[in-house]
Order: sequence, then structure tokens, then C-alpha cells
Amino acid sequence: MQIGMMGLGRMGGNMARRLMRAGHECVAYDVNAAAVEALVGEGAIGISSIEQFLEKLTPPRAVWIMLPAAITPGIVDKLAAFMQPGDMIIDGGNSNYRDAVDQSAKLAEKGISYIDVGTSGGVWGLERGFCLMIGGPDEAVKHLDPIFATLAPGADLDPSIRPAERGYLHCGPSGAGHFVKMVHNGIEYGMMQAYAEGFNVLKQANVGNAHREADAETTPLPDKQYYQFDMDIEAISEVWRHGSVIGSWLLDLTADALKVDPSLSSFGGRVSDSGEGRWTMKAAIDMGVPVPVLSAAVFSRFDSQGNAEYANKMLSLMRKSFGGHVEKPHGK
Repeated sequence: MQIGMMGLGRMGGNMARRLMRAGHECVAYDVNAAAVEALVGEGAIGISSIEQFLEKLTPPRAVWIMLPAAITPGIVDKLAAFMQPGDMIIDGGNSNYRDAVDQSAKLAEKGISYIDVGTSGGVWGLERGFCLMIGGPDEAVKHLDPIFATLAPGADLDPSIRPAERGYLHCGPSGAGHFVKMVHNGIEYGMMQAYAEGFNVLKQANVGNAHREADAETTPLPDKQYYQFDMDIEAISEVWRHGSVIGSWLLDLTADALKVDPSLSSFGGRVSDSGEGRWTMKAAIDMGVPVPVLSAAVFSRFDSQGNAEYANKMLSLMRKSFGGHVEKPHGK
């Protein structure tokens, strides 16, 4: 089957490769010419403009875009201006599901189908496959099934096995795919936060052997003998991979990374958020659904980005104002 791939970054490029390896024809476009050239060397048809990109596709044309959420709506509008009734645009990026609902309604007036596909698999998807959460009109989704089946982890499984067990699912109408992926990423935030906090407790378990100031600004540590464990974090992450109830692919990746950088010296601790956690919180609030763990994980990311610095300074100011407390340096 022929597919146009726009956005050939960490995931888009490997998605095109996975499709080509299975015999699909890929027309590739990216503002980064080197990314296009690399795929051309592997069998793709490389294009240097949106107009040429669409000209190379045979109707009904299907274009899969893997772009940042901030620019996706504008690119979709540009594509739609050159498309015809029956054509399809597939958004596989981390876009807001509300944008998918609105965009689908607008494009439907022109006879263009908009399919939102939440895509998970990261840089490992080329070999492992990509988990796909799909939203959009039934006919278009059915037409694209060979593409979804190839990209999914269960591409080599018997086609009679239901798609969900092969790693892809038509979740519902337009917006449903990105809604499911949004919640998926919200859960991901929570899982990451739980692991990070747990490992931090282990890291601090030797505090009983550290010098502790005896002053009014330092909470005394009772029972020091219970906090004198010099934990091997890397080894603990490894043993948890084998038979533990908290084992997961996320833990596997963490354990492997700790073997390379056990002290985390190559990381500064700033954790970015691309929007899905915020959107999950907003949807939960709108629906009245409690998500305390997911919310805490999102707020922790804001803290890591330095957004709590002013509040922390304000707290220090108030303590000094009412009690004369002198702020201690970090790490003391």
C-alpha cells in the first residue's frame, strides 16, 4: 500500500522504515533534507515540497504526519488545501484530542477523512512495533488497516487474531485515538513518578551515616541506626526486573540506562512535559474524575522545570518574617 510520511524524526522515520520493510511504498517529506535523503537511500520516494509530496501520491491519498502538536493544525490546513474528496490525513503525533474532533468536522465538509492515531513505541518501534490507538471514520480506518497492521507489534501474528491483541485498536470516532493516548501518557507520568520517588527513597537510605546539623533549622533524625543502608540502585533496579510485581518495560529501560550512568551524572533533572498530562487532568476535572496520582506527577514536572522557585523563595521569606529563620544553603 502507498503512504505519504511527513515528519521523519525519531519516530516518523522509523515508522516509514518499518512500512517499507514490509513492502509498502513510502513517499517521504520533511523540512530536514538529510532525513529525507536517508530514507531515499533505503527505498523511499523523497519529496522537497508539500505540492510535490501530494502529486506523487495516488488517490485516494493517505498522508501520515508525525509533527509537534503546536504546528500540526497549520500543516493539516496546508495539506487539505491541495487534497480532494476521499483523501485521508492521519495525525500520529501527540496532539490534543479536542483538535482532532474539531479538525475532523472541518475536513469532513470537504470530503477529507481525518484519522487521529495515538502512537506509542518511541525509538524502539522499528523492531518492536508501535502500539496504535485509532480514532476516525470507519471506512477510512478500514481502508488503512494494512498500514496499521504492519506498524503494530503483532504484524507477524495470524490476522484472525483481533487487532487489540496485535497492538492496534479503532477506539471510536474522531478524537478517540488521541483521547486514549492522552490517558496513556497520563498513566506514564504516574508510573515514572512512582519509580523515581521510590528510587529516591532508596538513594537517601544512608542518611543515618551522614553528618546532620544540630540547630533550629534542621529536623532531628531519630533512630539513625535504621537509616544506614548504602544501596546499590543499579543492582536493585536489575533484581526488580526478574519476577517482581513492579516489573515493566519502563523498568527494563531504566535498569539498562543505570548500567551506563549509575550516578545520573549526564542528567540535570529538568523533566519536560509535552501536554498530555495537563490535558488528562483537564478532562478528569471536566468529568469529575479524581486523578490524584497523575496530578501529582504533572505538578512534579512543573517543579523540576523551576516553576516552584518563586513559591519556595516566598515560603523562605515568610519563615524569616514571622520566626526569624535564616535560610540554609541547599544540601545542608
